[in-house]
Amino acid sequence: MRKPEIMSDRKYLFGSIFIVSNRMDTLLQREFNRFDITTKQWFLSVIIDNLFDNPPTMKEVANEMGSSHQNVKQVALKLEQKGLLVLEKDKKDARTTRLKLTENSYDFWKMIKEEGAVFTETLFKDIDKDELAIARRVINKMMLTINEMDNKGEGVE
Repeated sequence: MRKPEIMSDRKYLFGSIFIVSNRMDTLLQREFNRFDITTKQWFLSVIIDNLFDNPPTMKEVANEMGSSHQNVKQVALKLEQKGLLVLEKDKKDARTTRLKLTENSYDFWKMIKEEGAVFTETLFKDIDKDELAIARRVINKMMLTINEMDNKGEGVE
C-alpha cells in the first residue's frame, strides 16, 4: 500500500497543498514564458485588478499576496520596466508608494485572459459546485488561522 493512502487527512492535505501550488505554478509559468511574464508578476496584477478599487499601497498588496513588502517591490519594479505598472508616490504621504496598472497592462491581460479562463476551467472541470463551496470554506478557515498564527508570531521554530 502506498503511504499517501494511509496518511491522515490533515497530513495528506498539508502536503497536497504544496504539491498543487508548485504544479500550478509550473504549468502557468510554462504558459507565461512566451509572454516574458512570471506567475508572480501575473498574480500581483490580478491582486491589484481584482481586490482594489483604487491603486493600493505596496503594503496592502503584500498583505493580500501573503508576501513581503520587499518581494512585492521587486516584482512591481519588473512590471514597471515592462510598462505594465506604475509606482506612484502617494499624494498625501510621500513615504507611501501606490501601485497602478497601466493601460498597456489592461490590454496585455485582456489578450491572455481567454487562456487563463481555459486553464481555470480545465483545472476545476471534475469538481462540482458543492465540492467547490466546501473547498472554499476550508481554504477560508485555513487562511484565517494562518493570519491568526502570523499575528501571534507563531510558526515552526
